Amino acid sequence: MPVYQWKGKTKKGVIQKGEIEANNEDAVTLQLRRMQITPIKVKQKPKDLFENVEFLQPKVTEKDIVVFSRQFSTMIDAGLPLVQCLEILHSQQENKTFKTTLKTIKDDVEGGATFAEALGKFPKIFDDLFVNMIAAGEAGGILDVILNRLSNYIEKAMKLKKQVKGAMTYPIIVLIVAVLVVGIIMVFVIPVFESMFADFGSALPAPTQVVVALSNLIRHYVLHMIGAVVLFGIALKKFYNTEKGRLLIDRLLLTFPVFGPLLRKVAVAKFTRTLGTMLSSGVSILEGLKIVARTAGNKVVEGAVLDVRSAISEGQTIAAPLAASGVFPSMVVQMIAVGESTGALDAMLGKIADFYDDEVDAAVSNLTAMIEPFMMVFLGVVIGGLIIAMYLPIFKMAGAVGG
Repeated sequence: MPVYQWKGKTKKGVIQKGEIEANNEDAVTLQLRRMQITPIKVKQKPKDLFENVEFLQPKVTEKDIVVFSRQFSTMIDAGLPLVQCLEILHSQQENKTFKTTLKTIKDDVEGGATFAEALGKFPKIFDDLFVNMIAAGEAGGILDVILNRLSNYIEKAMKLKKQVKGAMTYPIIVLIVAVLVVGIIMVFVIPVFESMFADFGSALPAPTQVVVALSNLIRHYVLHMIGAVVLFGIALKKFYNTEKGRLLIDRLLLTFPVFGPLLRKVAVAKFTRTLGTMLSSGVSILEGLKIVARTAGNKVVEGAVLDVRSAISEGQTIAAPLAASGVFPSMVVQMIAVGESTGALDAMLGKIADFYDDEVDAAVSNLTAMIEPFMMVFLGVVIGGLIIAMYLPIFKMAGAVGG
């Protein structure tokens, strides 16, 4: 159905603008008059030349999902029908991709599909966790509560992801700057000194010879080096995409001295938060563990969760296989055992998630505080070493003249 852009005047003389989906201009005019707006201008919205090019369309972000869930929850709680809620959310959505998605979902629900079934057709936007919790909310008649829980869960997951990205961003930026500075010195500055040293007529100090040799190597083989780095990155990515490669690299990441404990805490926080949210929403523990495993983000953690699920299906408790996995700290296992024995597993998982959210926050702060002086020392040693190596011949010459 085509979209029409309109401009009109209300009874109070206020000029308003908007967009309406309709079959023709007459239908738009009729709809505006029903809204007590006098049409001034109505024209069909020009088509986007790139609307069918998927990678050029705006992506639906986690923030979009959070806002959608909160607004939906409020309207459902206020007693509005499901289809009307979808119509309102679709009409006010600014993200083109999400707007189209909501239109399709509304049409599917009007056609007889459940809300969860309609959402399930868009796995890139609504993951298994979202769809299963919506299905549980529909079945239990608590859709507004589930939507509110989902928005809270996504917000906390976004915060956790932001913390980890913040920890990684600083050292990466400093490292890139260091490489660029050293590269500029090697390619443009060192050759100037080299031509000046050629007139000295005496042997250069060993550190200077090493720096000059490295400069020549970089200038003559810089394209080869860049190509080698790119090829290594492609090969590493392909290896990581294999089952064995991802398992090996994910296991290696968890053993890193500084980042390993941080990643482990993130995994625990994500596991407990996701499973706790699903259990409190009525999703079965076996289905919940299956979804948690798929969204773990680490192959080692995924394998441990699947082992736990397999053990539970055979009649074991959740705590015993968790302890046997070796991935989860003993404190977490003991707290889960207490929650399981008291029948308050979902509440206990929420408490563990809150605790580990704080642990991740503290770990990120400590990591940033530790990396900052290390990177400064690294930059000082590298750049200072280059400068000293270049000035050694000058000092040597000045000593010879003075002597």
